[in-house]
Amino acid sequence: MLELSDVRKTFRRGPVEVKVLRGVDLRVEAGDLISIMGPSGSGKSTLMNILGLLGRQTSGIYRLNGRDVSTMDDRELSAFRNRHIGFVFQSFNLLGHLTALENAALPLVYRGLGRRDVRRRAQGILEKVGMGDRLDHRPDQLSGGQKQRVAIARALVGEPGVVLADEPTGALDSDTADEVMRLLVRLNRDEGVAVVIITHAPSVSRQCCRQTLIRDGALLEDGDTA
Repeated sequence: MLELSDVRKTFRRGPVEVKVLRGVDLRVEAGDLISIMGPSGSGKSTLMNILGLLGRQTSGIYRLNGRDVSTMDDRELSAFRNRHIGFVFQSFNLLGHLTALENAALPLVYRGLGRRDVRRRAQGILEKVGMGDRLDHRPDQLSGGQKQRVAIARALVGEPGVVLADEPTGALDSDTADEVMRLLVRLNRDEGVAVVIITHAPSVSRQCCRQTLIRDGALLEDGDTA
């Protein structure tokens, strides 16, 4: 469902070209749980932006659900991203003035769905992640783990094919991080959604079914851990 072929990304800094991604090949199938691990400066954030349709590659092909995304304009990319990709961020990225229910519902609101359907679907996914009793709480009334659960609900509410999680445990203590990873593993298994986790933590990577290592803009390993 997600395929990169010889994807490269180069930035220009004055007369200097900086090669950030160097011919990345990656295939993610429906239901995959894959980690992309690498040190700071390895290119993993740039890769995440391209996977999430937040940036464009300099060359190479990116197909999502069979579509070559390079043929889309910005408006098409935005709509395609909303329907097919969910995001989980290290810093949660919740809106402070909205409740958990309202935050989780945002992808559906952007689609223009009716209020009753939006509330029903958002409440349902919050209950699945264990936040059914916190629907009316704002982010400042939630713990770090609870905020990340709301963020995960927001990522899943639109029923995307893939969830991209950028350091989803990075801002959490070890016990809460383990809890969030168990939740992601369970949702991957039960909901069938593919999950791609960007991380620098081996303990997080080991919980994924596939592990990929990126260094200096190249994927060095990509294999099953089972």
